[in-house]
Amino acid sequence: MRRRPIFLISVLCFGFAFFYIPILSMIVYSFNGSRLATVWGGFSTKWYVSLFSNRQVGAALLLSLKIALISATMATILGTMAGIALARFRRFKGRLFFSGMVTAPLIMPDVITGISSLMLFILMAEWIGWPATRGFTTITLAHITFSMVYVTTIVQSRLISAERDIEEAAMDLGSKPWQVLWDITLPVIFPAILSGWLLAFTISLDEVVITSFTTGPGNTTLPLLIWSKVKLGVTPDINALATIIVLVVGIGVVIAGWLMNRAEKQRDRDARLAYRANE
Repeated sequence: MRRRPIFLISVLCFGFAFFYIPILSMIVYSFNGSRLATVWGGFSTKWYVSLFSNRQVGAALLLSLKIALISATMATILGTMAGIALARFRRFKGRLFFSGMVTAPLIMPDVITGISSLMLFILMAEWIGWPATRGFTTITLAHITFSMVYVTTIVQSRLISAERDIEEAAMDLGSKPWQVLWDITLPVIFPAILSGWLLAFTISLDEVVITSFTTGPGNTTLPLLIWSKVKLGVTPDINALATIIVLVVGIGVVIAGWLMNRAEKQRDRDARLAYRANE
């Protein structure tokens, strides 16, 4: 009985060390004064100064943020509607086909998705003349396609586990379906919607394979820029860029966790007040 906790703690520590030690070493070497990423040349912040003055990195970052914001928002809207349909309408014509089409990108390799998107855009350009070129629009459409699947799965799982008593009571009292959706269903699944948006934003922001198939000249996203630089060897400016990304993502996760925890406490508080009022 005493050995088992020690073994589990050891495995846990090894797992965390295997994951976080490379990240910590990358952060430390981002302040390396040497041009060689693996040779320590003294503490320096010149790579951060060089990074912020690099227009190519700034343009790639701005393009990636635009694509991620638009694709995450559209994927959240479409994924939420699909998740509600699959969770609340158990029987409708074509449900099995619709469910299969929604979940297919989850098990589909990114290479297949990228090639399929590329062929679709080429055929559309030949048949209807749009999109004329591959770039911002094609990347965004491809990202919406595969990221909405994750939102649908999260929202559907949350709705399946949620009880329908309050929704049915509201409809019995005369509420319209859209009122029930707006006043009850959406607040209940808001943490799932927020989680889906954050996941879709993150997936879109670091996507490389599908983006490489759907992009065109002059539309280099930040992951593609990093990938092209890493081919020539890791340099301290890449470490600095990755450190900034880790910092931003960490702050975003903390804020999202705080918002979700606050919403959960508010929902529990409202439920207790409603229960006391009915006593």
